[in-house]
Amino acid sequence: MPSIRMLSHGMNNLLHTLVLLVGLFGLLLLLGWLFAGEIGMLWAVLLGIIPLFVSIRVLPRMVLKLYRTRELSAAEAPELFTLAAELSKRAGLRAMPRLYYIPSRMALIFSVGFGREGAIAVTDGLLRLFTLRELVGVVGHEISHIRNNDTWVMSFADVVSRITGTLSLFGQVLVLINLPLYFLGNRALPWIPVILLTFAPAVSALMQLALSRTREFDADLHAARLTGDPAGLAAALGKLEKYQERLLGKQRIPRHRGGEPSLLRTHPRTDERVRRLLQIAEEMPPSEWFPFPGEAHPRLAHHLAEQTRKPRRHMGGGWF
Repeated sequence: MPSIRMLSHGMNNLLHTLVLLVGLFGLLLLLGWLFAGEIGMLWAVLLGIIPLFVSIRVLPRMVLKLYRTRELSAAEAPELFTLAAELSKRAGLRAMPRLYYIPSRMALIFSVGFGREGAIAVTDGLLRLFTLRELVGVVGHEISHIRNNDTWVMSFADVVSRITGTLSLFGQVLVLINLPLYFLGNRALPWIPVILLTFAPAVSALMQLALSRTREFDADLHAARLTGDPAGLAAALGKLEKYQERLLGKQRIPRHRGGEPSLLRTHPRTDERVRRLLQIAEEMPPSEWFPFPGEAHPRLAHHLAEQTRKPRRHMGGGWF
């Protein structure tokens, strides 16, 4: 049975998500109205449907190709397939997400797609870093993303943000074109629309980042429910951050010593995520389910040799 603290976190996450989605959609409608009234609002909605459909169907494949992934077989990582199948069953998914392997020393795991098209990609570095207990936690987190359709939600936010930026740019160009008329006194400059057009992209981007952080908190919460072991996920998050810092330091890759401002983060601070998970663990009874005894690391096929390549930057800006 979910604890009081878990229910509270869940309600807060749901409320934040609804507020941010309504805010993003409202901002898009407002910009459409500034351009062409009610017709502009309708066009703003219609312009968002096609990019949203394309991003949901095409973007996951593009991301997997960008990271040069290849699909894993059950023989290559048997424990990973076992725990993914069990967690998918617990999450109520109709099909287990496909599992992909990234030959990189970076410790990274992410999910793309939703429903039967869901997929989870994991690096060689992460498989060799985590114990099976920690791996259960992070795989549960990614399966929670797929179960909650977070890819759809974030695709919607991304499409709205891009359309908002485009409309804002066109509006500012129109203002510049009409500046001579304003200076000649033939037309008054509407300051409120100008201010909205100027700051709309920044507001949209901040709401998109806040939505991403909220969905990460929610995936942590659902992973705790799936695995019954929030402390395992907390241990994985702490180890992951330390490993990435150590690896990037060895490669002399520049990073922010003071950390990014909280408003500009795509993920919440690790210490905050760990704190919430440990709070939930205090109220959650010990789990009787665990697919593997002990704290062993997952077995990998012999041909999956440990990676030694230095991390490098990809087009999206991250290191892998």
